[in-house]
Amino acid sequence: MQSRRTILALGLASTAMLTACATAPSPSYAERPPIVFMHGNGDSAALWQTTIWRFESNGWPRDRLFAVDQPYPLARDDDMVAQPGRSSTADSAAFLKAEVDKVLKATGASKVVLLGNSRGGNTIRNYVQNGGGAAVVSHVVLGGNPAHGIWAVKGFRENNEFSGLSAFMQQLNAPKGPNGDEVTPGVKWLTLRSDNNDKYAQPDGLWIGAPGQPTNIGFDGPALKGATNVALPRVDHRETSFSPAAFAATWQFLTGEPPRSTAIAAETNVVLDGRAVGAENLSLNGGQVTVYAVDAATGARRGSAVHSKNIGADGRWGPFNARGDAAYEFVLSAPGHGITHIYRSPFPRSSGVVNLRPERLVPADANANAVVVFTRPRGYFDAQRDTMRFDGQSPPAGVPPKGSGVSSSRVRVAAAEPQRAVIGEFNGERITGLTWPAAQQHVTVLELTY
Repeated sequence: MQSRRTILALGLASTAMLTACATAPSPSYAERPPIVFMHGNGDSAALWQTTIWRFESNGWPRDRLFAVDQPYPLARDDDMVAQPGRSSTADSAAFLKAEVDKVLKATGASKVVLLGNSRGGNTIRNYVQNGGGAAVVSHVVLGGNPAHGIWAVKGFRENNEFSGLSAFMQQLNAPKGPNGDEVTPGVKWLTLRSDNNDKYAQPDGLWIGAPGQPTNIGFDGPALKGATNVALPRVDHRETSFSPAAFAATWQFLTGEPPRSTAIAAETNVVLDGRAVGAENLSLNGGQVTVYAVDAATGARRGSAVHSKNIGADGRWGPFNARGDAAYEFVLSAPGHGITHIYRSPFPRSSGVVNLRPERLVPADANANAVVVFTRPRGYFDAQRDTMRFDGQSPPAGVPPKGSGVSSSRVRVAAAEPQRAVIGEFNGERITGLTWPAAQQHVTVLELTY
C-alpha cells in the first residue's frame, strides 16, 4: 500500500492545516459557501443534526447548510446486480449530483463544500471524480470513509462496494497526476479517521463476520494520498464525522482557524421539523406523528399532545414550535409498522432534520410484554471508553466488553407488570421513557442526541 501522510491528534492537525492554508486560500468569515452533507450506508440526514448545530453556533448561516436524504441508502451486495431496496454506486452519485445542482441553483453559489460519512464518502469521491463534481466542489471532508475498502480479500464479496478489490474501489484509487495522488486534483481534501477504534477499519475480520481472519485493511484505511489526513484518538466509526473533535478539525480545514467553540449554543425560539420515513428513507405516507412534552425524570406526559400531524407524500411531520428546555416523546404510527414511542432529550436549537423512523418488533420479541431500545445514532457504545447504563445494566445488554461496534441495546420486559420508567444514560446524557405493550405493536426507543 502506498505511503500516506497521517497526522495524529488534533493539535498536530491544526499546525498542518494552517500550513496548508498559507499556500491555498480557504473560505473567509465573510464568505460561507453552501455545505452539502452526505450520510452513510443505511443512514439519513438526521445524523448531521449536531454537526449542523455546531456550524450554526460558530456563525455559518443556517440557509447554507444542506443535509440530504438518499432513497434506498443501503449499498447492494453486488454493485453490478440490481437488488430491491438497495442502491448502486452509480445511483448514489447521480442522487448527489442532483442535490448539488439544486443547492447551486437555490443559493447562486459557484462552488459547494461536501461532507460525507462512511459510504457517503464513496459517493462524494465518485461524484467528484466521475460525475463532474470537480468543477463545482471546492472542499471535501470524508469521515470514516472506507477509502480502500472494509476488506480486500480475494474471493470474498469482491464486487461489493466496500471491497478494496472491487472495480469501483480500484478506479477510485488509481493514481492521479505525477505524485500518484488518490484524490481528484483541483479540490481540497480532508480525511478524518480513528487511530484504531473504527469497526470498519480493522485488520481483523470480527465486524465483517470473520473473526481471526485478516481483512488486509489497516487502521489507516480511510486515509488518502494527496489529502490532509487526520487521526482522531479513540473516536468510533460515526464519531469520525459527528463528534466535537471531528467538527473542530473540519472547521479548521475550511476556515484556517479553530472554531470559537465546539459547544452548541442555545436558541430562544426552537422550531423542529423532519421526515417520518422507513428504512429506505421513503415517506411513511398515511402515518401520523404526535408529540408530547414529558417529565424528563419519569417519562410521564405533561398533559395533552403539543403537536400532531398526518404524514403526506413528502413525509414532513412539522413544523413544531418546541421549548428548548423540554424533553419530548414522539409517537410515530404507520400502517404495517406498529407504534413507536421515541423519547428525546431537549433540543437546544432548531432543526429541520429530526427524522423519525419506526422500530419494528422482531421474532425474538415474541414473548416480551414490552420492548425498549436504547440507541446512539451518531456513535457507538464502547464499554472501555464510555460511562453508560441502560435499565440498571452496565454495560447495556449486547454491548461487547471491548471495541466500538454496537450502537443500540434492546431490553425485553418478560414479566407482566404495570407501565414503568426505563432509563438510558450515556456520558452525561440521560433519557427516560415508559414501557408500552408489545402485544399491541408498541415499541419504546430512547434516542441519544450526542
